[in-house]
Amino acid sequence: MNTRERFQNVLNFKSVDRLPVIEWASWWSKTLERWQSEGLPAMENRDTMKYFNLDLHYQDWIRPAAASLPKTQESGKGIIESADDYLAIKKHLYPNIAVKEDLWRKLALEQSSGNAAVWFSLEGFFWFPRVLLGIERHLYSFYDAPELLHMISDDILKFHISVIERICSFCIPDFMTFAEDMSYNNGSMISKELFDVFIKPYYEKLVPLLHEKGIKVIVDSDGYIEELCGWFSDTGVDGFLPLEKNAGCDINSLKEKYPGKIFIGAFDKTVMHLGEKALRDEFERLLPAARKGGFIISCDHQTPPEVSLEDYKLYLRIFDEYSRKI
Repeated sequence: MNTRERFQNVLNFKSVDRLPVIEWASWWSKTLERWQSEGLPAMENRDTMKYFNLDLHYQDWIRPAAASLPKTQESGKGIIESADDYLAIKKHLYPNIAVKEDLWRKLALEQSSGNAAVWFSLEGFFWFPRVLLGIERHLYSFYDAPELLHMISDDILKFHISVIERICSFCIPDFMTFAEDMSYNNGSMISKELFDVFIKPYYEKLVPLLHEKGIKVIVDSDGYIEELCGWFSDTGVDGFLPLEKNAGCDINSLKEKYPGKIFIGAFDKTVMHLGEKALRDEFERLLPAARKGGFIISCDHQTPPEVSLEDYKLYLRIFDEYSRKI
């Protein structure tokens, strides 16, 4: 079974020779810096996957902002305060040439060879307005500026549709993710009522289009996402990641509650440097869910810099062993 077949079968709840062994997101720079001080060669993400003998998968994050968009001076502050501000910066948003054609030709070839799975990410209808407005102003805007939020989301929707059509002219990606980060450790940052007005209608327009193309739709949100799983499931979304254990996410409970959903992640990153017993205990926790299909194990965000290069190699050796126990 080749790499793409393995991904496709798990995503479609079919049998596999083993689970994909992956790091679903690229490694943190500080983690790589530590590993390079311990002997890891400096190289591109693709070559790092090959160095560790991971199953290959390639992501393209397609941003709705051009490089010319003014940058904020302080993290989380945003760059607009009003509809007038938004209209003034629109020339820096929703670029016509957002999809890198040379890249997607290469990705299409990698996918068709069976050597890799291919996916892309779009910024969601909670995520991107927050980028523009800043964290605090964005949360107030659900009450103070609802028209502005809908104006932004209408534009994001049009942009995403054009991106999806362009990508699918090269190949049909194996899955895609919407970057949202709508939750923290106690649950969603907004109510179900606000979700139904400001988020749900836009997913209900995009998810059917993605399904018509044959693309699985996965929502990426950190934090405790159990209630969000239900909300997004009502829009037709296929799955969720990264399922952070420290935030209270329990993959076995989620698989019981949402048996037809896809999940990626769930391995507690905080035990990755604690030795073989801790690693085996964590894989034992995840194995029952993996055996039900539709679940790709990976660390529940990105490998932290507390993990040494030798720690990571041990993790991967045990991961490979457990990937075959399904």
